[in-house]
Amino acid sequence: MKLQVSHWTDYELIDTGDGEKLERFGPYIIRRPEPQAIWPRALSADEWEKRADAAFVRSKGSAESGSWIKKPGMKDPWFCEYKSENLHLRYKLALSSFKHVGIFPEQSANWEHLSSELRRIAKASGEVPRLLNLFAYTGLASLAARQAGAQVTHVDAVRQVNAWAKDNMEASGLEGIRWLTDDALKFVRREERRNNTYHCILLDPPAYGRGPDGEKWLLEENLGELLEACSRILEPENNYVLLNLYSMGYSDCIAENLCKAYFPHASLSSGELHFCDSFGRKLPLGIFSRRSG
Repeated sequence: MKLQVSHWTDYELIDTGDGEKLERFGPYIIRRPEPQAIWPRALSADEWEKRADAAFVRSKGSAESGSWIKKPGMKDPWFCEYKSENLHLRYKLALSSFKHVGIFPEQSANWEHLSSELRRIAKASGEVPRLLNLFAYTGLASLAARQAGAQVTHVDAVRQVNAWAKDNMEASGLEGIRWLTDDALKFVRREERRNNTYHCILLDPPAYGRGPDGEKWLLEENLGELLEACSRILEPENNYVLLNLYSMGYSDCIAENLCKAYFPHASLSSGELHFCDSFGRKLPLGIFSRRSG
């Protein structure tokens, strides 16, 4: 299953190609690397340069880090909004040294699905759904869950990113999210010892990373262990698991097989998230597997 993510007023994928993408976030157009855009761009190089308010330039010898070239007058940070029938979120964007800006727009499809699943769980269980968001980044999924009425625990290993997520919560007029700077696997194991359980667990792990105390995370080595631990703190009924993966070379079959292995006997849907640029080219942006029980 492939999910085309609907556009919203404050986001647009303008053009893709030659290893880059040209996007609009609110009033600003951003140019940054995109390894999967290996086709030719539609617009000319001059048009890209003229349109972009900021362009990311990789540091010599680095695949990830670099710096931004900004046009005069561009604000950094700035705020944008996401509005749909079910959600209204306001979030802060900023130009980071790793080409990110604080949001992964393709995840809006998952925010919407999560919102509907939380309503289902609340109705079926008669409880306020308890949700755990691991590798939670700047918290848009946490905000969507909180706006849908869930009790949210947000876990990320980077203190500054959690502070950014709190700014997003306040900008969205929300409150009551539990913020934790912690290693995902260590936290889940502690929750098991405490006999704490969750109706919903979200996992958005990177290919590699470090915990707050230097804990090493490698997706291929640690993901199965984490999913097994999560299976032990998931409510046996009226539950939901969402696994996102971004590693190039991974297919949605891998995400589906992982969820089948650790969360059997449930309804599963898996697929690929993509955006279409304004010329109709599909840019793959991640894979997912959703488990509903």
